[in-house]
Amino acid sequence: MRLFNMPPQIVRLCLVTIGIVGSYLVARAVLTPPSFREYGFFRGDALKDIMALPPQYGGKVSCDECHSDQFTKLNKGGHKRLSCEVCHGPGYAHTQSPDAGMHKPTFTVCSKCHEANPSRPKTHKQIVLKEHYAGGKCMECHVPHSPAEVP
Repeated sequence: MRLFNMPPQIVRLCLVTIGIVGSYLVARAVLTPPSFREYGFFRGDALKDIMALPPQYGGKVSCDECHSDQFTKLNKGGHKRLSCEVCHGPGYAHTQSPDAGMHKPTFTVCSKCHEANPSRPKTHKQIVLKEHYAGGKCMECHVPHSPAEVP
Protein backbone atom coordinates (compact mmCIF):
# COMPACT_ATOMS: atom_id res chain seq x y z
CA MET A 1 0.00 0.00 0.00
CA ARG A 2 1.39 3.34 -1.01
CA LEU A 3 1.28 6.28 1.37
CA PHE A 4 -1.06 8.86 -0.20
CA ASN A 5 -0.35 7.29 -3.58
CA MET A 6 3.10 8.91 -3.71
CA PRO A 7 6.10 7.38 -5.43
CA PRO A 8 8.55 5.71 -3.00
CA GLN A 9 11.30 8.24 -3.84
CA ILE A 10 9.15 11.11 -2.53
CA VAL A 11 8.29 9.18 0.63
CA ARG A 12 11.99 8.51 1.29
CA LEU A 13 12.87 12.15 0.60
CA CYS A 14 10.21 13.29 3.08
CA LEU A 15 11.47 10.85 5.72
CA VAL A 16 15.07 12.01 5.26
CA THR A 17 13.96 15.65 5.50
CA ILE A 18 11.99 14.95 8.67
CA GLY A 19 15.02 13.12 10.10
CA ILE A 20 17.39 16.02 9.35
CA VAL A 21 15.03 18.67 10.73
CA GLY A 22 14.29 16.53 13.79
CA SER A 23 18.02 15.95 14.43
CA TYR A 24 18.66 19.69 14.12
CA LEU A 25 15.90 20.56 16.61
CA VAL A 26 17.13 17.99 19.13
CA ALA A 27 20.76 19.14 18.78
CA ARG A 28 19.70 22.77 19.12
CA ALA A 29 17.73 22.05 22.29
CA VAL A 30 20.60 20.06 23.83
CA LEU A 31 23.57 22.21 22.75
CA THR A 32 22.21 25.75 23.19
CA PRO A 33 23.35 27.25 26.50
CA PRO A 34 20.56 28.37 28.86
CA SER A 35 21.73 31.99 28.81
CA PHE A 36 21.52 32.25 25.03
CA ARG A 37 19.25 35.11 23.87
CA GLU A 38 19.32 36.66 27.34
CA TYR A 39 20.64 39.86 25.71
CA GLY A 40 19.41 39.56 22.15
CA PHE A 41 21.24 37.10 19.95
CA PHE A 42 24.04 36.55 22.48
CA ARG A 43 24.99 34.26 25.33
CA GLY A 44 24.34 36.17 28.56
CA ASP A 45 27.10 34.35 30.47
CA ALA A 46 29.64 35.68 27.95
CA LEU A 47 29.63 39.00 29.82
CA LYS A 48 30.57 37.25 33.06
CA ASP A 49 33.33 35.34 31.26
CA ILE A 50 34.75 38.53 29.77
CA MET A 51 34.57 40.39 33.09
CA ALA A 52 36.51 37.57 34.75
CA LEU A 53 39.50 38.13 32.44
CA PRO A 54 42.31 40.32 33.77
CA PRO A 55 42.33 43.84 32.26
CA GLN A 56 44.83 44.44 29.46
CA TYR A 57 44.31 48.05 28.42
CA GLY A 58 44.60 51.11 30.63
CA GLY A 59 43.10 53.62 28.21
CA LYS A 60 44.47 56.85 26.78
CA VAL A 61 43.43 58.99 29.75
CA SER A 62 45.46 56.89 32.19
CA CYS A 63 48.64 57.87 30.29
CA ASP A 64 47.91 61.57 30.94
CA GLU A 65 48.50 61.15 34.68
CA CYS A 66 52.27 60.64 34.30
CA HIS A 67 53.02 61.55 30.68
CA SER A 68 51.04 64.78 30.27
CA ASP A 69 53.67 66.41 28.03
CA GLN A 70 53.56 63.52 25.55
CA PHE A 71 49.78 63.31 25.91
CA THR A 72 49.37 67.00 25.04
CA LYS A 73 51.72 66.67 22.07
CA LEU A 74 49.83 63.61 20.85
CA ASN A 75 46.45 65.39 21.06
CA LYS A 76 47.72 68.25 18.89
CA GLY A 77 49.40 66.09 16.26
CA GLY A 78 48.29 63.87 13.42
CA HIS A 79 47.85 60.86 15.70
CA LYS A 80 45.36 62.55 18.05
CA ARG A 81 42.65 59.97 17.37
CA LEU A 82 44.89 57.06 18.35
CA SER A 83 45.17 55.60 21.80
CA CYS A 84 48.70 55.34 23.20
CA GLU A 85 48.25 51.57 23.30
CA VAL A 86 47.91 51.32 19.52
CA CYS A 87 51.67 51.84 19.24
CA HIS A 88 52.91 50.98 22.73
CA GLY A 89 50.81 47.85 23.33
CA PRO A 90 48.58 46.99 26.31
CA GLY A 91 49.36 49.28 29.22
CA TYR A 92 47.22 48.20 32.16
CA ALA A 93 50.17 46.53 33.91
CA HIS A 94 52.19 49.74 33.45
CA THR A 95 49.40 51.84 35.00
CA GLN A 96 49.43 49.58 38.05
CA SER A 97 53.23 49.43 38.33
CA PRO A 98 55.35 51.92 36.32
CA ASP A 99 58.27 49.50 36.58
CA ALA A 100 56.37 47.15 34.24
CA GLY A 101 57.55 49.26 31.30
CA MET A 102 55.96 49.71 27.89
CA HIS A 103 56.67 48.53 24.37
CA LYS A 104 58.89 50.90 22.37
CA PRO A 105 57.43 51.44 18.88
CA THR A 106 59.54 50.28 15.96
CA PHE A 107 59.47 50.48 12.19
CA THR A 108 56.98 47.61 12.00
CA VAL A 109 54.50 49.50 14.20
CA CYS A 110 54.57 52.51 11.86
CA SER A 111 54.33 50.35 8.75
CA LYS A 112 51.12 48.68 9.94
CA CYS A 113 49.24 51.92 9.30
CA HIS A 114 51.42 53.84 6.86
CA GLU A 115 52.55 51.25 4.29
CA ALA A 116 50.85 52.10 0.98
CA ASN A 117 47.65 50.10 0.64
CA PRO A 118 44.92 50.91 -1.89
CA SER A 119 42.21 49.82 0.54
CA ARG A 120 43.00 52.66 2.96
CA PRO A 121 41.39 56.10 2.62
CA LYS A 122 43.31 58.58 0.47
CA THR A 123 43.37 61.04 3.39
CA HIS A 124 45.47 58.55 5.39
CA LYS A 125 49.19 59.27 4.95
CA GLN A 126 50.65 56.36 3.02
CA ILE A 127 54.15 55.72 1.79
CA VAL A 128 56.03 53.02 -0.03
CA LEU A 129 58.47 52.30 2.76
CA LYS A 130 61.34 51.05 0.61
CA GLU A 131 61.21 54.21 -1.51
CA HIS A 132 60.59 56.61 1.38
CA TYR A 133 63.39 55.37 3.59
CA ALA A 134 65.08 52.01 3.27
CA GLY A 135 66.79 52.21 6.67
CA GLY A 136 63.62 51.36 8.54
CA LYS A 137 64.01 53.90 11.36
CA CYS A 138 61.03 56.26 11.18
CA MET A 139 61.98 57.97 14.43
CA GLU A 140 65.15 59.40 12.86
CA CYS A 141 63.04 61.86 10.85
CA HIS A 142 59.61 61.84 12.53
CA VAL A 143 58.37 62.48 16.07
CA PRO A 144 55.69 59.79 16.56
CA HIS A 145 53.56 61.85 18.95
CA SER A 146 53.59 64.75 16.47
CA PRO A 147 54.61 63.37 13.03
CA ALA A 148 54.80 66.75 11.27
CA GLU A 149 57.43 67.93 13.77
CA VAL A 150 61.10 67.38 12.92
CA PRO A 151 63.26 66.09 15.78
